[in-house]
Amino acid sequence: MDKATINLPEYARVVILTGAGVSAASGLPTYRGVGGVWNSIDVERHASAAAIEADPARVWHFFAEIRTRVANAKPSAAHIAIAEAEARVGTGRQFTVVTQNVDGLHRLAGSERVIELHGTLRRSRCTRCDYARPEDLRTSPSTCPLCPICSAFLRPDVVLFDEPIPVDEEWSTKKSLRDCDLFIAVGTSGTVSPASNFVRAAEFAGARTVYINREPMCPPNPAFREVYLGHAEELLPRLLGTATQHASY
Repeated sequence: MDKATINLPEYARVVILTGAGVSAASGLPTYRGVGGVWNSIDVERHASAAAIEADPARVWHFFAEIRTRVANAKPSAAHIAIAEAEARVGTGRQFTVVTQNVDGLHRLAGSERVIELHGTLRRSRCTRCDYARPEDLRTSPSTCPLCPICSAFLRPDVVLFDEPIPVDEEWSTKKSLRDCDLFIAVGTSGTVSPASNFVRAAEFAGARTVYINREPMCPPNPAFREVYLGHAEELLPRLLGTATQHASY
């Protein structure tokens, strides 16, 4: 990794895909793998499309606990490195962050072009009508509130199991991948659809493809031409050339 760097001015259309590993250094648990959130709960009862239909109050309570953790989290060195990379790219070039995370830390770090594939805990929406509102995680109620428009239950505006990715987010992601020349996947297993297919689209477009994660992809994906194993908050700043700035993190 010592000699591996990315000279951002060489690239005009950058896409960075991030997963839970980017937020691990912020004190947030990952969702899969050893110690993952989904390993310790009954997903069908707490975080699925069936659960929100059967008992929205239970789903709200489950995510209220995660929201409390997210409220106290700060962007990691990986989040900040990505935001600074976007700032350095400048006008006339495309830089897109596609994240599977729902914690909102990319925006908090300063990233502007962020596609939140799985939604965000920092917003709630009605289970019946189109009402939605920003959610202050520091004051978000632990009990499920009612919609001020139609009196149905509210829910966290995140994609649950067995729910589709929102059309706008999926379309925007595919559009950014069509002609990208640099694709980096960081802190993600790379095995969950639809994100698992993004690297193939980037490879087809002729992009440089880079994979950064604590653990190797299983099975390996040959579409990734470069693989670096380690902590996202350590490797990504070095790869993007911001390691000196983040030495204190």
